[in-house]
Parts: sequence; structure tokens; C-alpha cells
Amino acid sequence: MKVLIIEDEKPAARRLEQLILAHDASVKVEDKLDSVKTALQWFENNEQPDVVFMDIQLADGLSFEIFEHVRITAPIIFTTAYDEYALKAFKVNSIDYLLKPIDAEDLAGAFDKLENLTQSKTSALSFNSMDQIASAVKMLTKEYKNRFIIKIGEHIKSVGVEEILYFFSREKASFCTTKEGKNYLLDYPIQQLNGMLDPGIFFQINRQYIISLKAVKDIVSYSNSRLKVVLQHSEDHEIIVSRERVNEFKQWLDR
Repeated sequence: MKVLIIEDEKPAARRLEQLILAHDASVKVEDKLDSVKTALQWFENNEQPDVVFMDIQLADGLSFEIFEHVRITAPIIFTTAYDEYALKAFKVNSIDYLLKPIDAEDLAGAFDKLENLTQSKTSALSFNSMDQIASAVKMLTKEYKNRFIIKIGEHIKSVGVEEILYFFSREKASFCTTKEGKNYLLDYPIQQLNGMLDPGIFFQINRQYIISLKAVKDIVSYSNSRLKVVLQHSEDHEIIVSRERVNEFKQWLDR
């Protein structure tokens, strides 16, 4: 089997290659590419591989741009660090994916799906139709909120998300805390805020807190495999990552 890897992070590309060869030593990794540009050049000058492992976000843009210029007949297994909302696009459109950090079990499952695809003789064109790709792109390019309007007495202030360290709820009200340590009341409930914010920047650790990495002063092991987070400009000494979110939180930290 001939495999092509398109991944802009060299350590991630090397790890994926090692996992693939550990799964099946007979696999030949044809090349490892890191951009849309190099991928386009490769497909213009080489025969199609048997399968392509393709990261979504490359050094020079989204990998979906490749499909706008060349016809790829090989099955695609996407690798991604996107949130659950984006992953629904892949499930709906029957496009396989591996969530970073990739492990051997997930990779084996992807190869099993590839084998089933081959045995059923499903056409690669149907598997990677432009309609499917366009739908996935739409989901992945969701626009997130950049600014919040804050009311201070009779005055209105606009605060950019880059100024916000974290969001929290108190007595059914939601607030944000800025780099300056100021708290502002918001008009959105905490659960609604979670869907408005870029998951690459903010993570909801429990029902009360949505935090950015720059807000974190310390992370401490806590009882029952939980984690305690110490945040800048916070007097709350019991900010706990809920048990069911600990693994996902660690993956978010490790991106």
C-alpha cells in the first residue's frame, strides 16, 4: 500500500509515519508534504497513492483548497484537532478522520474502514465528492465571535476576545475577566457562550468556567483523577476540571 502524508507539523508527520509502519510494515510512505502548494505540485507529478492522510489546517491554508485544483481519486483520512462540532461534518459526510493526538488504536480503526471501503468497491469519487468537501468546509470555517458589547452604567464598551482571559457564571449571570483583571457582565448564558467562542482558544472546563490558555497560572492534580486550575485575577480557589472533561482538556493543552 502506498501512503501519502500531508501534515505541516514535522513531529506530527514523523509520529504518524511511525504509527503507520508499526501497524503495517509493508506500507510505503511515498512522501510527507507540509503545504497546499507542495501537495498540488506532488499530485501534478506523481501517480495517485492508495490512501492520503491529510491534516486540515496546513501552513498556507486549509487542505480543502487542494480539491479545487486537482482531482484526488484516493480515499482521504483527515487528521484534525478541531472540536466536536466540526467533527460532525465528517460523520455526516462519511469522511473518515483521526483526532489528534493520534493513537495506534484509532489508526487501526481507520485502516479497517479503508479495507471495508476497498472491499465494497465504493468509488473514491463518491467518497470524496466535492459536495461532501464543501459541506465539511462550511462547518470548519464557522465564524466565531470576535468582540463583546459591555454595558457599564449608561456607557457601552466593546471588548475584543483577545483581551479576555476567561468567562464564568455566578448566580445565573455570566461574566468575563480581562487581562487587566476587570470583570464585566455579559448578556449571554455560559452554555451559549461556549458555542460562540473559537475552541482553539477557549475551553469549557466545567459548567461555570470557559478559559483561555493565557489565563492559566497553574494546574494541580486533584482528587478522583480531576484537575484543579489556578487562574489569573481569580479569587476562586476551587476551579475544578470536571472528570468527564479531563482527557479532552489535556488534549486541548497538548495542541
